[in-house]
Amino acid sequence: MGAAGSKLEKALGDQFPEGERYFGLENFGNTCYCNSVLQALYFCVPFREQLLEYYGNNKSILDGEENLLTCLADLFSQISSQKKKTGVVAPKRFVQRLKKQNELFRSYMHQDAHEFLNFLLNELVDILEKESQAVKAADQETSPPSEKAVNGPKNGQANGVHKEPLVTWVHKNFQGILTNETRCLQCETVTARDETFLDLSLDIEQNSSITSCLKNFSSTETLNAEDKFFCDKCCSLQEAQKRMKIKKPPHILVIHLKRFKYMEQLGRYKKLSYRVVFPLELKLSNTVEDADIEYSLFAVVVHVGSGPNHGHYVSLVKSHNHWLFFDDENVEMIDESAVQTFFGSSQEYSSNTDHGYILFYESLGSGNRN
Repeated sequence: MGAAGSKLEKALGDQFPEGERYFGLENFGNTCYCNSVLQALYFCVPFREQLLEYYGNNKSILDGEENLLTCLADLFSQISSQKKKTGVVAPKRFVQRLKKQNELFRSYMHQDAHEFLNFLLNELVDILEKESQAVKAADQETSPPSEKAVNGPKNGQANGVHKEPLVTWVHKNFQGILTNETRCLQCETVTARDETFLDLSLDIEQNSSITSCLKNFSSTETLNAEDKFFCDKCCSLQEAQKRMKIKKPPHILVIHLKRFKYMEQLGRYKKLSYRVVFPLELKLSNTVEDADIEYSLFAVVVHVGSGPNHGHYVSLVKSHNHWLFFDDENVEMIDESAVQTFFGSSQEYSSNTDHGYILFYESLGSGNRN
């Protein structure tokens, strides 16, 4: 990629961001699903900074047992400390560890980028929680409780009486809270149940937008006939209205467009190439507080291909006000206007098969540096 790298450096010229690195990732046989997500996460600046800080603070631990977190930290550190500004890095250790950890990713078949992202974030959380518990256990064995928890506040009580869930830096970036409100139509009592999320999966429709998909996600559904709701106040099954709202929006909002749908009549999954407009600036209005929260798009994982079981993944990333296109080893600059070519197709059969699949938005109220 020497020529491509120097081409990118020429294109950016004096505007090449100080200290930034733009490196392609080698493909180890259908690992584009992994590469495209890793690029999006690398350019999620708060996540990258906290991962590198973790790497710096825990180097002695990292020399011990290898896991997905240590492999990811090592990869991000390898990219950020390169002497050259552009080039190619081989995420070999990370991919090997991923395949060792989860048999789903072992084959050379086409994998799903969203499944990988989901698995990775949950795995990172699990590792951080186990490390925190190990630190707490060591602290309890020695002197008074130390404040050197690997991460997050020290919650919970000993003996497992009441344990608050640990809030890791992965949670601080990606976790939001949904509230599921059910209103009994007989007594008007509202029952609310909260649940956390690391990404939102949205059903999509032809010629729609992210805003309309989010509205549908929070639309009111009536529970009647066989779907009646058991109301604790009425002590019986009643008709009710149910809706989902965002109680606590995340700092990084990850939206997964459900482009792969199981078709009963076909007996298989089909890719929906629907045109779904995703704006560069998004106002999130379906929150409990009803206050609009503004987000800025900084990465898109794109699925290229006409079906769910084959194809390719690439990513678009916004870094220091420039848009870049990452396709495994290759990195090039693209114009901001090119982003709209990945919205999807307004006709069922189109030659354009490059469609936005996972969108990454950063909250503007929190010092966006992209």
